[in-house]
Amino acid sequence: MAEILALVEARLRTALGEPDARAAVTFLGTDRIEVLRFADGDAGGTLVRYATLGMSAQPMGDPTVVVSDPVRGPRAELVLTVRGGLVPTDQVLRPLAVLGASPQVEGLVVSPGASLDVGEPLWPGAPFSSVLVAEPGGLVEDLELADPMDPVRFLPLLPMTPNEAAWKRVHGAAALQERWLARGTDLRDPRRASVALD
Repeated sequence: MAEILALVEARLRTALGEPDARAAVTFLGTDRIEVLRFADGDAGGTLVRYATLGMSAQPMGDPTVVVSDPVRGPRAELVLTVRGGLVPTDQVLRPLAVLGASPQVEGLVVSPGASLDVGEPLWPGAPFSSVLVAEPGGLVEDLELADPMDPVRFLPLLPMTPNEAAWKRVHGAAALQERWLARGTDLRDPRRASVALD
């Protein structure tokens, strides 16, 4: 487990640079989940990325299986990107850790197209309490592990307003992403309003 997390952190550092802050959260009956904060110097310090570290230590498995496979199964970490300095987004550390622990706590298999809800604003005053899990590979490449382990995928999170989350449940993730794209929605804006869904 420690070896996997060392490789994961090295991949994050290669892709995002050195973290400028980190926090750890431990939930009863689960492994520790850390959240690393990266400020994007190439963008003049305007983008801040938060990445979980610890979710990939164990493979995600079907909660209905009596004995879970300790080696095989999907592995992932979560990455959230927002514009920094506009609102107190650093308060997202605990909600992100909650999402990172959800496979252990709730038996979830987190994959692209899924919705994850923390039941409260992602940070104080945030118009979002849930996120859409997007396709990996753009920002941080998958991390291949020794056979027979699955690679670690770094899944981007896209904050959703309650209206967007409800619309996505009816129309699907692809339709919501198409709507965002068609309307030129800045998904990194921590203060953005819901996209028009008429």
